[in-house]
Amino acid sequence: MSPTRGIYKGGVRAIVADLAGTVVDYGSCAPAGVFVKVFRHAGVEISFAEARGPMGMGKKDHIRELLRLPRVTEAWQLANERHWTEADVEALYEAFIPLQLKCLPDYNNLIPGVYETVTALKQDGIQLGVNTGYTQEMTQIVLDGMKQQGVVPKAVSCLSDVPAGRPAPWMIFDTMEQLGVFPPAAVIAVGDTLSDIEAGRNAGVWTVGVTKTGNLVGMTSTEIHLTDPFVVAEKVAEAYRIMRTTGADYVVESFADLPQIIDKINERLLMGERP
Repeated sequence: MSPTRGIYKGGVRAIVADLAGTVVDYGSCAPAGVFVKVFRHAGVEISFAEARGPMGMGKKDHIRELLRLPRVTEAWQLANERHWTEADVEALYEAFIPLQLKCLPDYNNLIPGVYETVTALKQDGIQLGVNTGYTQEMTQIVLDGMKQQGVVPKAVSCLSDVPAGRPAPWMIFDTMEQLGVFPPAAVIAVGDTLSDIEAGRNAGVWTVGVTKTGNLVGMTSTEIHLTDPFVVAEKVAEAYRIMRTTGADYVVESFADLPQIIDKINERLLMGERP
């Protein structure tokens, strides 16, 4: 159904989802591990927590943000006897690309519940689009893996398709255009990073943050299974708090929780509410 004049009261018509940590790669481990390796090869040790900080941004922007961390800036100066430059950003990014391409096939498993949820959404007439800070080549590897598991998004947008990556809204707008869905009130952006939430807010769509399977908790399903449930619950609760503070309309543990959120948003839309 096409939007009509006045306040949009139709239902949710599209989901724009992040990839790693949201629909594939439980814990968003593929990019984090590669950032650690790339900086180590350059003589600078960074922690997984530091590597995860700017997650969701374009990878070159991510590297730049890591270098701007005071501790990392100091470590770089000690290791290289000079301040980092944009040439260093480019060199680190060039080192990042082959390592990321090599490891991606090992991190393409769908997060539990994604296939079933996407299937149910499709039956309800809700389209799935995805966006990511990966390059086109990286994105295709992930998409190929998803296809083998039965999930094929109707639209895809990555960093090279738009003027700027997250937190800019351009990938969300690009995905909406491909899907032919508007207004923003008919769209939900789903992601596991603060950049995902910020991009959704900037696009004027509904935003849903993902905690347990994503970057802020940063644990694989195996690690979660082997960890004290109280510790896991604390991590999930902290991720929830951070995402709500950042401006997420809703926060869930995984993509599989989306149907209940869609019901709530549809009720709000019927009342004439907007994101």
